Amino acid sequence: MRIDILTIFPDMFAPLQDSIVKRAAEAGHVKIVITDLRDFAGNKHKSVDDYPYGGGPGMILQPEPFFNAVEHLREEDPEPGHVILLSPGGKIFSQKKAEQLAQKKRLILLCGHYEGVDERVSEVLVDEELSMGDYILTGGEIPAMAVADAVIRLLPGVLAPESRSEESFSGNLLEYPQYTRPADFRGLKVPEVLLSGNHGKIKEWRRRKSLLRTLLNRPDMLKKARLTAEEKKYLLEEARSRKIDILL
Repeated sequence: MRIDILTIFPDMFAPLQDSIVKRAAEAGHVKIVITDLRDFAGNKHKSVDDYPYGGGPGMILQPEPFFNAVEHLREEDPEPGHVILLSPGGKIFSQKKAEQLAQKKRLILLCGHYEGVDERVSEVLVDEELSMGDYILTGGEIPAMAVADAVIRLLPGVLAPESRSEESFSGNLLEYPQYTRPADFRGLKVPEVLLSGNHGKIKEWRRRKSLLRTLLNRPDMLKKARLTAEEKKYLLEEARSRKIDILL
Protein backbone atom coordinates (compact mmCIF):
# COMPACT_ATOMS: atom_id res chain seq x y z
CA MET A 1 0.00 0.00 0.00
CA ARG A 2 1.01 3.60 -0.59
CA ILE A 3 -0.20 6.32 1.78
CA ASP A 4 0.17 9.96 0.75
CA ILE A 5 -0.39 12.67 3.35
CA LEU A 6 -0.90 16.31 2.30
CA THR A 7 -0.20 18.80 5.07
CA ILE A 8 1.13 22.28 5.78
CA PHE A 9 3.06 20.85 8.76
CA PRO A 10 5.15 17.95 7.39
CA ASP A 11 7.47 17.93 10.43
CA MET A 12 4.62 16.65 12.63
CA PHE A 13 4.81 13.13 11.20
CA ALA A 14 7.88 11.80 13.02
CA PRO A 15 5.75 9.16 14.87
CA LEU A 16 5.28 7.36 11.54
CA GLN A 17 9.05 6.77 11.44
CA ASP A 18 9.11 4.52 14.51
CA SER A 19 7.89 1.21 15.91
CA ILE A 20 5.62 -1.12 13.91
CA VAL A 21 4.94 1.46 11.19
CA LYS A 22 8.67 1.91 10.58
CA ARG A 23 9.20 -1.87 10.36
CA ALA A 24 6.24 -2.19 7.98
CA ALA A 25 7.78 0.43 5.68
CA GLU A 26 11.22 -1.16 5.84
CA ALA A 27 9.69 -4.54 4.96
CA GLY A 28 7.95 -3.04 1.93
CA HIS A 29 4.40 -3.47 3.20
CA VAL A 30 3.69 0.26 2.96
CA LYS A 31 5.19 3.38 1.44
CA ILE A 32 4.41 6.63 3.24
CA VAL A 33 4.87 9.90 1.35
CA ILE A 34 4.49 13.21 3.19
CA THR A 35 3.84 16.18 0.89
CA ASP A 36 4.03 19.83 1.91
CA LEU A 37 0.88 21.51 0.61
CA ARG A 38 2.71 24.84 0.43
CA ASP A 39 4.84 23.50 -2.42
CA PHE A 40 1.69 23.58 -4.57
CA ALA A 41 0.50 27.07 -3.73
CA GLY A 42 -0.22 29.25 -6.74
CA ASN A 43 1.75 32.25 -5.46
CA LYS A 44 5.38 33.12 -4.72
CA HIS A 45 4.72 33.49 -0.99
CA LYS A 46 3.49 29.87 -0.74
CA SER A 47 0.31 31.05 0.95
CA VAL A 48 -2.41 28.39 1.04
CA ASP A 49 -5.20 30.10 3.00
CA ASP A 50 -7.47 33.12 2.71
CA TYR A 51 -10.41 34.83 4.41
CA PRO A 52 -13.82 33.13 4.11
CA TYR A 53 -16.38 34.56 1.68
CA GLY A 54 -19.37 35.87 3.61
CA GLY A 55 -17.24 36.81 6.59
CA GLY A 56 -16.45 34.94 9.76
CA PRO A 57 -13.46 34.17 11.98
CA GLY A 58 -10.26 32.47 10.93
CA MET A 59 -8.84 31.42 7.59
CA ILE A 60 -9.87 28.77 5.04
CA LEU A 61 -7.46 26.51 3.13
CA GLN A 62 -7.76 27.23 -0.58
CA PRO A 63 -8.72 24.59 -3.16
CA GLU A 64 -5.87 25.18 -5.63
CA PRO A 65 -3.02 23.66 -3.54
CA PHE A 66 -5.03 20.49 -2.87
CA PHE A 67 -5.98 20.03 -6.52
CA ASN A 68 -2.44 20.75 -7.70
CA ALA A 69 -0.91 18.38 -5.17
CA VAL A 70 -3.26 15.46 -5.85
CA GLU A 71 -2.86 15.85 -9.61
CA HIS A 72 0.94 15.86 -9.20
CA LEU A 73 0.88 12.76 -6.99
CA ARG A 74 -1.26 10.93 -9.53
CA GLU A 75 1.25 11.76 -12.26
CA GLU A 76 3.97 10.38 -10.01
CA ASP A 77 2.04 7.15 -9.42
CA PRO A 78 -0.87 6.27 -11.76
CA GLU A 79 -2.85 4.51 -9.02
CA PRO A 80 -5.57 7.17 -8.37
CA GLY A 81 -5.94 6.36 -4.69
CA HIS A 82 -8.81 6.78 -2.26
CA VAL A 83 -8.87 10.43 -1.18
CA ILE A 84 -9.85 11.19 2.42
CA LEU A 85 -10.28 14.57 4.06
CA LEU A 86 -9.72 14.52 7.82
CA SER A 87 -12.44 16.81 9.10
CA PRO A 88 -14.69 17.19 12.19
CA GLY A 89 -17.60 17.20 9.73
CA GLY A 90 -16.87 13.69 8.48
CA LYS A 91 -18.13 10.25 9.46
CA ILE A 92 -16.66 8.77 12.64
CA PHE A 93 -13.56 6.65 12.00
CA SER A 94 -13.86 3.10 13.35
CA GLN A 95 -12.10 -0.26 13.33
CA LYS A 96 -14.52 -1.43 10.65
CA LYS A 97 -13.55 1.54 8.47
CA ALA A 98 -9.86 0.80 9.07
CA GLU A 99 -10.45 -2.76 7.84
CA GLN A 100 -12.16 -1.43 4.71
CA LEU A 101 -9.35 1.03 3.99
CA ALA A 102 -6.73 -1.69 4.45
CA GLN A 103 -8.12 -3.29 1.28
CA LYS A 104 -7.20 -0.22 -0.81
CA LYS A 105 -4.02 -0.01 -2.85
CA ARG A 106 -3.47 3.66 -2.08
CA LEU A 107 -4.77 6.26 0.35
CA ILE A 108 -4.38 10.02 -0.07
CA LEU A 109 -5.02 11.78 3.24
CA LEU A 110 -5.76 15.52 3.21
CA CYS A 111 -5.12 17.38 6.44
CA GLY A 112 -7.42 20.30 7.09
CA HIS A 113 -6.38 23.21 9.29
CA TYR A 114 -7.47 26.62 10.56
CA GLU A 115 -11.24 27.10 10.12
CA GLY A 116 -11.52 24.40 7.47
CA VAL A 117 -11.05 23.59 3.79
CA ASP A 118 -12.78 25.15 0.78
CA GLU A 119 -15.92 23.09 0.12
CA ARG A 120 -14.97 22.49 -3.52
CA VAL A 121 -12.25 20.14 -2.33
CA SER A 122 -14.89 17.93 -0.70
CA GLU A 123 -17.28 18.24 -3.63
CA VAL A 124 -14.85 17.20 -6.37
CA LEU A 125 -11.56 15.84 -5.04
CA VAL A 126 -12.50 13.82 -1.95
CA ASP A 127 -13.99 10.31 -1.81
CA GLU A 128 -14.97 10.57 1.84
CA GLU A 129 -14.48 12.66 4.98
CA LEU A 130 -13.48 11.09 8.30
CA SER A 131 -13.60 12.45 11.83
CA MET A 132 -11.88 11.12 14.97
CA GLY A 133 -14.89 11.87 17.14
CA ASP A 134 -17.02 14.58 18.65
CA TYR A 135 -14.23 16.99 19.50
CA ILE A 136 -12.09 19.54 17.64
CA LEU A 137 -8.34 19.35 17.03
CA THR A 138 -6.14 22.11 15.63
CA GLY A 139 -5.73 20.26 12.35
CA GLY A 140 -5.94 16.98 10.48
CA GLU A 141 -2.36 15.88 11.14
CA ILE A 142 -3.01 13.82 14.27
CA PRO A 143 -6.13 12.20 12.73
CA ALA A 144 -4.11 11.37 9.59
CA MET A 145 -1.49 9.61 11.72
CA ALA A 146 -4.22 7.73 13.57
CA VAL A 147 -5.82 6.55 10.32
CA ALA A 148 -2.45 5.56 8.84
CA ASP A 149 -1.43 3.63 11.97
CA ALA A 150 -4.78 1.83 12.27
CA VAL A 151 -4.68 0.79 8.61
CA ILE A 152 -1.00 -0.18 8.39
CA ARG A 153 -1.20 -2.64 11.29
CA LEU A 154 -3.95 -4.48 9.37
CA LEU A 155 -1.89 -4.99 6.22
CA PRO A 156 -0.83 -8.59 5.47
CA GLY A 157 2.53 -9.39 6.99
CA VAL A 158 2.68 -6.45 9.39
CA LEU A 159 1.36 -8.29 12.46
CA ALA A 160 0.86 -11.96 13.16
CA PRO A 161 -2.83 -12.88 12.54
CA GLU A 162 -3.26 -14.08 16.14
CA SER A 163 -2.22 -10.63 17.39
CA ARG A 164 -5.41 -9.15 15.95
CA SER A 165 -7.93 -11.93 16.51
CA GLU A 166 -8.95 -11.01 20.08
CA GLU A 167 -8.20 -7.31 20.38
CA SER A 168 -10.64 -4.55 21.24
CA PHE A 169 -13.60 -4.06 18.87
CA SER A 170 -13.32 -7.60 17.49
CA GLY A 171 -16.86 -8.94 17.62
CA ASN A 172 -18.05 -5.56 18.95
CA LEU A 173 -16.50 -6.14 22.37
CA LEU A 174 -13.60 -4.52 24.19
CA GLU A 175 -10.60 -6.69 24.91
CA TYR A 176 -10.25 -8.50 28.24
CA PRO A 177 -7.59 -7.43 30.84
CA GLN A 178 -4.02 -8.61 30.25
CA TYR A 179 -1.27 -9.46 32.77
CA THR A 180 2.41 -10.41 32.70
CA ARG A 181 5.21 -11.12 35.20
CA PRO A 182 5.56 -10.79 38.12
CA ALA A 183 2.54 -12.73 39.34
CA ASP A 184 2.54 -10.66 42.54
CA PHE A 185 3.48 -6.98 42.22
CA ARG A 186 3.30 -4.99 45.46
CA GLY A 187 0.51 -7.21 46.66
CA LEU A 188 -1.42 -6.89 43.40
CA LYS A 189 -1.86 -10.44 42.20
CA VAL A 190 -2.62 -11.87 38.77
CA PRO A 191 -5.99 -13.69 38.80
CA GLU A 192 -5.46 -17.33 39.74
CA VAL A 193 -7.33 -18.64 36.72
CA LEU A 194 -4.65 -17.21 34.39
CA LEU A 195 -1.98 -19.21 36.25
CA SER A 196 -4.00 -22.44 36.27
CA GLY A 197 -3.09 -23.74 32.81
CA ASN A 198 -6.77 -24.59 32.30
CA HIS A 199 -7.36 -23.12 28.84
CA GLY A 200 -11.10 -23.68 28.97
CA LYS A 201 -11.43 -21.75 32.22
CA ILE A 202 -9.10 -19.03 30.94
CA LYS A 203 -11.18 -18.60 27.79
CA GLU A 204 -14.37 -18.39 29.85
CA TRP A 205 -12.81 -15.84 32.25
CA ARG A 206 -11.57 -13.67 29.39
CA ARG A 207 -14.95 -13.70 27.71
CA ARG A 208 -16.71 -12.65 30.92
CA LYS A 209 -14.19 -9.86 31.51
CA SER A 210 -14.55 -8.67 27.93
CA LEU A 211 -18.32 -8.52 28.34
CA LEU A 212 -18.04 -6.67 31.65
CA ARG A 213 -15.51 -4.14 30.35
CA THR A 214 -17.74 -3.41 27.36
CA LEU A 215 -20.76 -2.99 29.64
CA LEU A 216 -18.91 -0.53 31.86
CA ASN A 217 -17.10 1.49 29.18
CA ARG A 218 -18.97 1.07 25.89
CA PRO A 219 -22.47 -0.36 26.52
CA ASP A 220 -23.56 0.98 23.11
CA MET A 221 -21.42 -1.71 21.44
CA LEU A 222 -23.35 -4.57 23.04
CA LYS A 223 -26.32 -4.11 20.69
CA LYS A 224 -24.18 -5.35 17.79
CA ALA A 225 -22.31 -8.09 19.66
CA ARG A 226 -23.16 -11.75 19.18
CA LEU A 227 -24.26 -12.93 22.61
CA THR A 228 -25.57 -16.21 23.93
CA ALA A 229 -28.67 -16.31 26.12
CA GLU A 230 -26.44 -17.00 29.12
CA GLU A 231 -24.25 -14.00 28.33
CA LYS A 232 -27.27 -11.73 27.99
CA LYS A 233 -28.50 -12.92 31.38
CA TYR A 234 -25.07 -12.24 32.91
CA LEU A 235 -24.94 -8.73 31.43
CA LEU A 236 -28.46 -7.86 32.56
CA GLU A 237 -27.65 -8.99 36.10
CA GLU A 238 -24.43 -6.95 36.14
CA ALA A 239 -26.23 -3.93 34.66
CA ARG A 240 -28.95 -4.11 37.31
CA SER A 241 -26.43 -4.38 40.15
CA ARG A 242 -24.49 -1.39 38.78
CA LYS A 243 -27.60 0.62 37.83
CA ILE A 244 -26.72 0.72 34.14
CA ASP A 245 -29.50 0.92 31.54
CA ILE A 246 -28.93 -1.36 28.55
CA LEU A 247 -30.99 -2.90 25.77
CA LEU A 248 -29.88 -6.28 24.40
